[in-house]
Amino acid sequence: MGAKNDVWQGTLALMVLRTLQSMGQLHGYGIARRIEQTSGDLLIVQYGTLYPALLRLEQEGYIESEWGVSENNRRARFYRLTRAGRRQVGKESERWEKAAAILARFVSPSEEPV
Repeated sequence: MGAKNDVWQGTLALMVLRTLQSMGQLHGYGIARRIEQTSGDLLIVQYGTLYPALLRLEQEGYIESEWGVSENNRRARFYRLTRAGRRQVGKESERWEKAAAILARFVSPSEEPV
């Protein structure tokens, strides 16, 4: 298997929101592992990047958290989507679909501009 890549700047928020949308409430370690699994283990989520992103998403009102006990009987902070977060998933997904379509024009142009 090839080397893992760090998560691309600007994509982590959407990955976290989509992960919580599909998986429900998870703790930070679970979110990181799920993102890595979903990428086919091509991405690596650095905790120094994940936890500030979780804090920012919580401050923006897209997720909320509470302390609980993990499957290992350890105290962990669990995150879940808010109503605003569910709306934001749709907005962020649409924004990234548009960005990907624009980038695709540069990566594999179907015809040369006139």
